[in-house]
Amino acid sequence: MPASLPHPTVPRSFPRLLSPLDLGPFEVRNRVVMGSMHVGLEDRPGDVKKLAAYLGERARGGAGLIVTGGYSPDRTGRLTPGGAQADARTMRGHSLITREVHEADGRIILQLLHAGRYAFHPLSASSAAGKSPLSPFRARRLTRRGVGRTIEHFAEAARRAVEAGYDGVEIMGSEGYLLNQFLAPATNRRRDRWGRGTEGRRAMPLAVAAAVREAIGPEAL
Repeated sequence: MPASLPHPTVPRSFPRLLSPLDLGPFEVRNRVVMGSMHVGLEDRPGDVKKLAAYLGERARGGAGLIVTGGYSPDRTGRLTPGGAQADARTMRGHSLITREVHEADGRIILQLLHAGRYAFHPLSASSAAGKSPLSPFRARRLTRRGVGRTIEHFAEAARRAVEAGYDGVEIMGSEGYLLNQFLAPATNRRRDRWGRGTEGRRAMPLAVAAAVREAIGPEAL
């Protein structure tokens, strides 16, 4: 494969597409972003070299910023029993990925995704007890202590990601996953500080964002 691919002609409607962009903590060489997607390698830590090669090729092909597939901050949030998790052992191996992308003049951030009631295993937990249409397993309700621990797990996972060389993290807060489950009145029927009205339902996602920011500092995205 060639070391790099020639830039395509920039459409007139996007004259700055290949221009650098200052994101605050760092600059990306262009505005081409490879969004998060699962490619089948995230769940197999033994294939981290393959994942590094794959993502490095995307950077050499022109992606200025890459977002990885989703990694859970803890066991309960994994999509499947052996699903991707940003634990210490996994993140140590990810220095191969970040180095490969950086050597190709790219930037890369890790997506943190807690599946909540979408998890396909019996350890699933959510804002309220219940089963989603996507999984045969009934999620348990996170206790107040459990909510606090989940927030801590997000922060710890983010810190490990940055230590592995990632330029930052993306917090998955949409598409019906855990943070979205706390936001939505249909899936958050709690009567404590993490529920009730709009302010309570958004408290957990905001707490996650604040804890992650504190964990990774101002130099990461």
